[in-house]
Amino acid sequence: MMCRMTEPRLMLLDSASLYFRAFFGVPDDRPDDAPGPATNAVRGFLDFIATLVREHHPTHLIACWDNDWRPQFRVDAIPSYKTHRVADGSVEEEEVPDALTPQVPIIVDALAALGITRLGADGYEADDAIGTLVARHKGTMPIDVVTGDRDLFQLVDDAAHVRVLYTARGGVRNADVVDEAFLMEKYGVANGEQYADMAVLRGDTSDGLPGVAGVGEKTAAKLITAYGSLAALREAIDGGDPAIKGAQRRNLEAGSAYLDVAPLVVRVAHDAPVPDESGELPTEIADLAGMSRLASEYGLTSPINRVIDALGLG
Repeated sequence: MMCRMTEPRLMLLDSASLYFRAFFGVPDDRPDDAPGPATNAVRGFLDFIATLVREHHPTHLIACWDNDWRPQFRVDAIPSYKTHRVADGSVEEEEVPDALTPQVPIIVDALAALGITRLGADGYEADDAIGTLVARHKGTMPIDVVTGDRDLFQLVDDAAHVRVLYTARGGVRNADVVDEAFLMEKYGVANGEQYADMAVLRGDTSDGLPGVAGVGEKTAAKLITAYGSLAALREAIDGGDPAIKGAQRRNLEAGSAYLDVAPLVVRVAHDAPVPDESGELPTEIADLAGMSRLASEYGLTSPINRVIDALGLG
């Protein structure tokens, strides 16, 4: 059973990042003729929560949700945003594996039955919910952001005790701890703010963001380090700084229109209308009957019990 910690610590889950990882990482070992949907993503997601609670001891835990995976304000700024993720040319929904789609409502029900807070905001991504909750709570307690998406490195702030547990390489159990030292060693930028500015310049083809032509990651980091911020770099370009010359100047000037709008797309919102809930860990199972139904109907007894044990509810 988990020992309750007295020192507050908030953990924010990039839920879709985790259940996608669970879906592709946990085998679907059901017999071919088994009834009902696959549950590998559900089982993996619940196991991730149990592991994270045991290893990092949060006192507050919030599963952050994509209420809108492709917000209109980002599409308006850069129409190519996430176009590669759209199924059949439609802009209505993200392309999700058929076997994953029916598992997401089961995850929602499991979180509700356990009493684990799940939050999002209409018109915003989970990243924006996370950014808003970090802005709301930083300085009041240390914050761990759990994600496989490096976009959220922009939230790293040693002074405010905000770090990212990055699961893309080592998984949840061996996540990279991303702090300012990690950002400097890996990318050559000093903090999360500089990472965001570098990401604007560099772009990200996986999100449909072109970046500035001829400016890759290393060049972007050098420019942001040299000038301190994207705003200062643009002032230097406009002011005719002789250190910016040749093809680099031409590319940066040609990318001016992109640089006008890209920060709105790259930077997470800090003021999304996310409900004001503390996310304190549950002290009892919220819906015992619902939990029992999920366990029996979908064969989830073992992963549910691991979460219950990690939370100290058993």
